[in-house]
Amino acid sequence: MKNGLFLWLASVLSMDIRHLKAFIAVFEARNITVAAQRLCVAQPTLSVTIRQLEEDLGAELFLRQARGVEVSEQARELYPQACRMVAEAEALRLRFRQGQERVPLALGIEADIAPAQVEACVRLASQAVVGLQLTLLEGCDGDARLADEAQRCEDELFLPLWEEAFVRVMATGSQPDGRWITCPQHPSHQRLMGLYDGGEQVGQAGSLQRVLAMVAAGQGAAWLPQSLVERCPGVYWQPGSGLTLRRRVGLCMSHEALALPAVAALHQALSRV
Repeated sequence: MKNGLFLWLASVLSMDIRHLKAFIAVFEARNITVAAQRLCVAQPTLSVTIRQLEEDLGAELFLRQARGVEVSEQARELYPQACRMVAEAEALRLRFRQGQERVPLALGIEADIAPAQVEACVRLASQAVVGLQLTLLEGCDGDARLADEAQRCEDELFLPLWEEAFVRVMATGSQPDGRWITCPQHPSHQRLMGLYDGGEQVGQAGSLQRVLAMVAAGQGAAWLPQSLVERCPGVYWQPGSGLTLRRRVGLCMSHEALALPAVAALHQALSRV
């Protein structure tokens, strides 16, 4: 019975999801030839697939132009639904996958993400993807990456997981004295400038993690995300008064990455968090 159900689901998914994947590729590329190359199919085959979908829906999705295509209002309405349906289908395939075949996922970890958040993300990924084979990488490498929303590229999707405040951090036993350690290279630097109260900037570092080390050594105070300092010995922190700056941490991924089974399953599961 289970095998019969799986074969029935597979036949339905291969028929419908193939059309939706073709639609997504053309919608994002705005060009059938480019989309065909991305899907590794012939351009005439892709054109037929799109026409079949338009006939099934009774709607014109793309307006053919001399160069590329223009998307219709119906296409704009369909696009987010199609992305979700493809992701759900890929997750369903994983759930019914037989045997012990591992599903690979390479996850990049941007600098200044707290270890506790990395641990939580790994647990969520392991629960979301059956048979996960996870590889953690540094920075922007990987199929997706855990990052501050400020580090998101313009063409990336962002799936928020946590939101936290910036807090004032000082070495244990010290008192505020107007000396600050800053991180000019970080995207949050300009937003934090107003919190330095015109004090003296006595040091700089290339990452928030390095700023924290300088604070713990008694070099000065700093404004840092709360998750970075909660488990750090040698420092204490105070919440900001008045308007508190916050950051969101989550997964950054390209539209193309949703075609990967592990990314699709992870995106579907974490969208409910």
